[in-house]
Formats: sequence, C-alpha cells, structure tokens
Amino acid sequence: MKKILKKQSKERTPSRLAESFSKNRIKRTLSQIFIYILLIEIAFVILFPLLSKLSASLMSSSDMYDRTVIFIPRNPSLENYRVVFEEAFYLIAARNTLLISLLAAVLQTLICAMTGYGLAKIRSKLGSLVLLFVVLTILIPPQIILVPMFLKFRFFDIGGIIEAITGNTVTLMNSVWPVVILSITGLGFKNGLYIFIMRQFYKGIPEEIEEAASIDGYGIFPTYFKVVLPMSVPMMITIFMFAFSWQWTDTFYSGMFFSELKVLSNTIFSMTSAFHSGSFAGNYTTSAVLQTGVLMAIFPLIVIYIFAQRKIIGGIERSGLVG
Repeated sequence: MKKILKKQSKERTPSRLAESFSKNRIKRTLSQIFIYILLIEIAFVILFPLLSKLSASLMSSSDMYDRTVIFIPRNPSLENYRVVFEEAFYLIAARNTLLISLLAAVLQTLICAMTGYGLAKIRSKLGSLVLLFVVLTILIPPQIILVPMFLKFRFFDIGGIIEAITGNTVTLMNSVWPVVILSITGLGFKNGLYIFIMRQFYKGIPEEIEEAASIDGYGIFPTYFKVVLPMSVPMMITIFMFAFSWQWTDTFYSGMFFSELKVLSNTIFSMTSAFHSGSFAGNYTTSAVLQTGVLMAIFPLIVIYIFAQRKIIGGIERSGLVG
C-alpha cells in the first residue's frame, strides 16, 4: 500500500511542478505586457506634441483649411520652414542664442560646482542657512521678483558709485551682462537646482580622498581643483547640458532682458508680419507657423540629447537624486 501511494505521489509531483511553472510564466507575461502598455502610453504622451508639431509644419495652405486632414498632410510642403527662416531671422537668432547659452552654461556650471562643494563639505549653521536660501530659489517662482530684477538692470549701479562718477546709472538691457552677473552670483536660471545636484554629488565622495590630499600638503583650494574637480567632470557635463538647454528655450529672462536683441525665444513669437502682410497673408495660420518655429528652435536640443543621453542619465544617477 505504501509503495502504491509513493508511486502516485511521484507521478503527481512533476505535474504540479509543471502547473506552478505555467502559472508563474503567465504572471510574468501579464506583468511584462502591462509594463509595455504603460511605457507605450508614456511615450505617446511625450511624443504626441512633437509629432503634432511636425505634422503641422509639413502642411500646405490647402491642408490647413481642409477639415478632413488631421495628421497626415495630403500636399506636404516646406513653405512653413521658409516662412520661419525668413521672418524669425533664424540664423541670426540661433547664433545669438547659441552664444548666450554657451556663456551662461559655462559660468553656471563652474559657479554651481564650487558652491555645491562648499555646501557639501563645510558643516556650519551658516552653510545650512545658505542651503535653505538655495532651496527657496527653487521653490519661489521667478515671476515674483520680475519687477525688482528689471529695475535693477535697467538702472544698474553698484552702491551708487557709477551715479556718483557719471551722474547717471547704466542700463544693461539688450546685452549679455544680466546673464553674466546672474550666473556669476549663482542666481541664474535654475541655478538653485544645479547647486543642489552638485551638493548631493559631492556628499557621496569619500572623505578619505580629501584626507589623503591634506596629508600630502594640499589645502582646500588645491584639493578641490586638483583632486575633487577632475572627479566631478561627468556631473559637470550633465549640469552644463541642463544649463545650456534651459537657457536655449528660456522665455522668461530672454523676454525681460533681450527685448531688442534677436534670440529664438523672442523672434519666433513675434512673426506678426508673416500673418498679416506680404505674400504670406491669408495663406498660413498662426498655429502652423508657430509650431514650425518651435520645432526649429528645439531641433538642436534633440540632436544634442541623442548623442549625449548616456552622459545625462549617468550624471543624474551619480548625483544621488535617484536610486
């Protein structure tokens, strides 16, 4: 009797194992399907605005006024790109935007790196207070200080010295000086976030490295510039790319400081002549031309991201903000 029961249990064991294996496989398959569906939905939400702009940019005048045309144009045309290229002074605006973005990105990267190192390694009540102010610059919208900042650079002076010498203040509008001053003082666009990221990165560096440098006779500054700074180059590259991208697409500071200077964020949204006069009148809708201009403005950033996405993601992982 016992032999018969053992024989039956042995016969049932493989079937049970196969059944449990099939159930686990079904669960894994369903979970993978759910993950893929979720990723496709997220990708659609992200890519849909870009694809809609690309579709509108390729539409001719007949497609724009045809209600049956939704995404795929029947008569594709590059006329919208020509309108933006001419009316938005694309080459001049792109050159000015490139120079301003590079200047701001370099200065912000260096200043935020040094400030982040000081906040990470100097432990004092003053450092905690400075960190609080840094966090407040992230939380407080810049629109709150719009008027004071405009007046400060419109009637620029340093403690009344310039007015005492020349008898008048200096205007820094329509020049790169507002961007330079804000970047050097750590108050540029998104600088609070960059400082916080660099602080998190430096907090992850072992203190033994700095102790070994001090034993070799290095002070604070030689230790930072000869030991710590070379280690933070990947993180600084990420900060540089962030600063460059956000300055390139900035409309807040550009609209306030560069009212007459041709930059992409201003010229694209001021193409009124393309809509009301000349050979373009009545042929192009405002929406199609503006979407084409936005697409042409962000195209360089898309190219940069395609080639630098690994460094950006790697820098975010090293910052300590994820994981």
